[in-house]
Amino acid sequence: MTKLDDTDQRILRELQRDARQPNLALAERVGLSPSACLRRVQALERAGVIRSYRAVLDPEKLGIGFVAYVTVGLNAHTKQAQESFERAIARAPQVRECHNITGTVEYLMRIETPDLAAYKHWHTEVLGVLPQVQSITTFVVMGSPKDDRA
Repeated sequence: MTKLDDTDQRILRELQRDARQPNLALAERVGLSPSACLRRVQALERAGVIRSYRAVLDPEKLGIGFVAYVTVGLNAHTKQAQESFERAIARAPQVRECHNITGTVEYLMRIETPDLAAYKHWHTEVLGVLPQVQSITTFVVMGSPKDDRA
């Protein structure tokens, strides 16, 4: 684990807020000289703390009008069942996140589709036909008052 001081933490918060801001602006916001700020950012990148930079897209402008979280329980608790399920899910563009979790089910996924009809088709024709799937529970997102994902 990399030891991060308060300045590193401020740099990371600022970059999460806006990774495209110029180094000069970032340095000013975190209270460093531009050269010291750049050195710290580069050190965070080398250490793997900063893995990549991404664009945050507007789902509405991309035609995404339906978001749901889906839990999936498998019918067999084997490595082969998990790997088969994960391979199938990796091919589904509607699945924006997939997490192997503990509890009464094995997976939690974030699904994005244009609308409810498209979700129903994916639920029935893609997820519902996977032989490893025993249970599916859908939680429809009605709003997101906080979303820090990048």
